[in-house]
Amino acid sequence: MAICRIAIIPTEYEGRDKWPWIYKAGLHGLCPRCGEGKMFKRWLKVEDRCPQCGLDYDFATPDDGPAFFSLCFIAFPLLFLVVWLEVALTPPWWVHVLVSAPLMIVPCVLALHPIKGWLVASQYVNKAQEAGTAALWAKLNARAKEE
Repeated sequence: MAICRIAIIPTEYEGRDKWPWIYKAGLHGLCPRCGEGKMFKRWLKVEDRCPQCGLDYDFATPDDGPAFFSLCFIAFPLLFLVVWLEVALTPPWWVHVLVSAPLMIVPCVLALHPIKGWLVASQYVNKAQEAGTAALWAKLNARAKEE
């Protein structure tokens, strides 16, 4: 018999209490509600529902956020290193193919999974939705409960 243990977190997150939870759940790919189930079924594919608590991940819409944050916080600073390499050492083009390209691509790609988890957990904890759609979401949720 499987026991689903809901993590002890407040239903209404207050100030600083929510950030450690978002960090733990998001960056480790855990369910933002129970903290036990896996958030991803594949590397960047979010589960339909949490296998532990049944949380429906329909709310999860990080869209291009992971790529944006990866480029801003990883690729942009590394670009300075690549430019420095070119200016200081003036290596042949193949050095950039062997060093610069992997240096730019690998960290950006590896960061997509934890960043996407962080964004999905943030959306859940902060009850994020598109601006001006609260009434529409309430109507859709009421219709879904009737069916």
